[in-house]
Amino acid sequence: MDTANNTAARYSLGAIALHWIIALMIMLNFALAWISEDLPKGDRAVMLGNHKAIGIIILMLTVVWVIWRLTHKAPPLVETLKTWEAALSKVTHALIYFLMLAIPLAGWALSSAWGKGKPVSIFGLFDFPALPVGSDKPTVDMFYELHEITGTLMLVLLALHVGAALKHHWIDKDGTMRRMVPWIK
Repeated sequence: MDTANNTAARYSLGAIALHWIIALMIMLNFALAWISEDLPKGDRAVMLGNHKAIGIIILMLTVVWVIWRLTHKAPPLVETLKTWEAALSKVTHALIYFLMLAIPLAGWALSSAWGKGKPVSIFGLFDFPALPVGSDKPTVDMFYELHEITGTLMLVLLALHVGAALKHHWIDKDGTMRRMVPWIK
């Protein structure tokens, strides 16, 4: 099935770079959150400080990514995709983009509420201002739950995204993964 007519054009190098940088940072941030849960309080604070800084960077890079996507057309999907696959791809990508904004925004609001307006340190280089949110327990709890729920949804969507990419590469052999993976010829 892997034919010349079936090979999709690639995304631009800028889009590919943003995709992989953000993807790696998201994976790192999930790892930091999980690892920090079992650490002593001081070590946990350091780990969560890094988690917050990376989250803010993910948010900023996602804004750049959204601007990039609005100003650079994506390559067309491969012609062999079934209608439901193309629709599911579009919905999944839209939800992932939404969560790439929503998760760090919820985390930033959580940090602002929990820290009572204390800014987020970006690795000690500079401070990112707190959001103007309340610091009462219901507000903290709300942002905590929102951050957790959206994070869990992101994990589900990322599993679907990666699973679909691998299915298209190894089973369908339709060139879909070549669009975003620069080392696949």
